[in-house]
Amino acid sequence: MPKMSFDMDQPHTLGRATDVLVEHSLSGATMGTRWAARYQPVPGLDGVLLERDLQHAVDQVDNQMSTWKPDSDLMRLNRAAPGQWVDLPPELMCVLACALDVGRQSNGAFDIAVGGLVEAWGFGASRTQPDAEAIRRATLGFRAAHVSLELDVAAGRARKTHPLTLDLCGIAKGYGVDKMMAVMRQHGVARALLSLDGELCALSGHADGRPWAVALERPQAGIRAAHGVIQLENIAVATSGDYRHRIHFEPGQWVSHTMDGRARRPADHAVASVTVLAPDCMRADAWASALLVLGAHEGPAMAQRIGLDALFLMRRPLGWLEWGTGCFGSPAGSA
Repeated sequence: MPKMSFDMDQPHTLGRATDVLVEHSLSGATMGTRWAARYQPVPGLDGVLLERDLQHAVDQVDNQMSTWKPDSDLMRLNRAAPGQWVDLPPELMCVLACALDVGRQSNGAFDIAVGGLVEAWGFGASRTQPDAEAIRRATLGFRAAHVSLELDVAAGRARKTHPLTLDLCGIAKGYGVDKMMAVMRQHGVARALLSLDGELCALSGHADGRPWAVALERPQAGIRAAHGVIQLENIAVATSGDYRHRIHFEPGQWVSHTMDGRARRPADHAVASVTVLAPDCMRADAWASALLVLGAHEGPAMAQRIGLDALFLMRRPLGWLEWGTGCFGSPAGSA
């Protein structure tokens, strides 16, 4: 389920009866979840063609970057021997370059080389529970992607210097939203809100001047409730949390799907979710994952140091503690 959401009832009408502006909605399935779009149509817009192009955009990302599809371009790279250059499409090269950049800036808190750990802990395609021997092997062989993956951007190719299993689950959906936004612009749409799981991007606002309003989900397992509302206009937003994709590890202990490559295990601390605003959704997605891994002390310090707009929701015995940087402000207290 999305960590943020907006109402997809259609059509949505703005204004008075004498001055009606109708917003349209589209949605579809991809990447094991759904994409959604709300937009104000423009004269001459072909809605059928727009829907086709949006679906193609997200499916292209899935076909290139999925770890659940053996024939994806990412899996070709994963299977390649160290030292072997692998030709890759420009979309995947773009995501890999961003991932390595965020990996370096975050000192490895965001690391796409966690694919082996993801599988070993039961969050991948091959198993549904942690496997002690697989965890041991993935831990011993782990090397960070930003020091073990080389990109030749000009030639459109990449190679591993050591055995690596890459996983783009912390960045690919954000990039998918960016591709959807590019489709909207290509069709001349000037006002839209795009969503893929918990990642969103807003193009302008409503025609009546209001920004897009999206609900931020309360980060609590088993409960579907809004923690608050974020207003968006010409900005992307992504949220990473530890409360939805979890598995039972030991009696009374659950682990989340967000891997800390530095610790070689799932992230485990008081931060329940992190929401990041950024000009593009790919970078918002990656930084939300990185800050979640960094935790309650390192995360806000990193966000402040590099100027990120980030909202941290932390567990406390008496409720939730909000901590914001950038446009989210200073500590906001319990909620």
